[in-house]
Amino acid sequence: MDADLAGLADVREKARAARRAFLALEGADQDTLDRFVRAMAVAGTRAAEELARLAVDETGYGVYEHKIHKNRYNTGFVARWMLERRAVGVLWVDEEARVTAVGAPMGVIAGIIPVTNPTSTALFKCLAAVKSGNAIVLAPHPRAARCTLRAAEIMASAAVAAGAPEGLISCLTDPTLASTHELMRREEIALVLATGGPGMVRAAYSSGKPTIAVGAGNVPAYVGASVADPAEAAEMILTSKSFDNGTACVAEQSVVVVEAVADAFLAAFEQRGAHWMNEPQQAALVRTLFDERGALRPAAVGQSAVRLAELSGFTVPTRTRVLAARLDRVGLDAPLSREILGPVLSVYRVPDAAAGWARCREVLALDGEGHTCAVHAADPEEIAPFGTLPAGRIVVNTPALFGGMGFSCEVDPSFQLGTGTWSGSICSDNVTPLHLINIKRIAHEVRPWRTVYDPVEIA
Repeated sequence: MDADLAGLADVREKARAARRAFLALEGADQDTLDRFVRAMAVAGTRAAEELARLAVDETGYGVYEHKIHKNRYNTGFVARWMLERRAVGVLWVDEEARVTAVGAPMGVIAGIIPVTNPTSTALFKCLAAVKSGNAIVLAPHPRAARCTLRAAEIMASAAVAAGAPEGLISCLTDPTLASTHELMRREEIALVLATGGPGMVRAAYSSGKPTIAVGAGNVPAYVGASVADPAEAAEMILTSKSFDNGTACVAEQSVVVVEAVADAFLAAFEQRGAHWMNEPQQAALVRTLFDERGALRPAAVGQSAVRLAELSGFTVPTRTRVLAARLDRVGLDAPLSREILGPVLSVYRVPDAAAGWARCREVLALDGEGHTCAVHAADPEEIAPFGTLPAGRIVVNTPALFGGMGFSCEVDPSFQLGTGTWSGSICSDNVTPLHLINIKRIAHEVRPWRTVYDPVEIA
């Protein structure tokens, strides 16, 4: 059979089977769903190393050991958080207002999976879908089809062994752009849950289905005059940006440092693994990272700092964690100020906090609005203005990666971070199972309905 026809047949089969499984699961209580989630989490944790190896080998992106941590984060920390909460049935009761909120599953979810985090994102979306009583069909990136399929198989087998219906979790076997688009448009699909590049996000929102998708993540990190320990701030930023070779969109992209602490911060920055590029090296790196249209070259994504330097024709010490560029402007004419899914950081020195705020605003405006900003400072008055920036997460004195995804900060733990209407998304939250349900309100009369005709005075 023609590959496209086979792909469309696969979509039809998986979508129909998922709908049957959802209907078979109808009425399942939270305890039943949690039994499935626990079994899935245990199986996913056991397979964390296998899936990490498959992801690195198939895509060529990231760091094996770090992908293990990403997998385990979702099947451990995130899964535990999910199990501590209710997503279906009675969610809360307001006795005074006489209102009861009841969570109801949506149906079949189309889970679009990115090439940069193919197994960890798959694990997260499967857990979130089943926790909220939904079925899910995953659509992998074609360059990560095998590892995503394996993640789905592990989740599905564990769920079925715990009593879930066959077909509740599935994955397209030979995904193409056409088959992914067809999945999103299928009548069985109730919601599209999309993680991917700008093109895929646009396609998801144009599918005609309710959609939760994420935008780009050009994340600035501000280091202020009141920072408690410039060296610790440098370590946090370097760790975050180099983790899994910078494949997380929530990791820092630019550093904005105030002059008063710049020397101390930048000395620690260099000592701890940043390599300062000269102008010819920066120009060579731009050619490695971006094609003639200005798009990121797939072969340059998720590579180590040492490898990116090698691809660009220069060498750096083997201990190098990130490639750093001193910049004085933000914009399309300064490509290294854009989001780069790799261990590359642009660095700006600014005279004061007001200039730092303005520079962070510029960075966010370059395809990063709605995502995340990191602030390293101790003075509440220095921190406060950054709360006005158009970012869904402003994390303070923590790595942007670990804070934004809900580990080191008390925001909801997740592996899909909404970016709000700033970037064309419907959701600015960290996405959780509570975003995958409809909420019904059972509301009793609390005031006589005939009083609707009475005038109301405004004080």
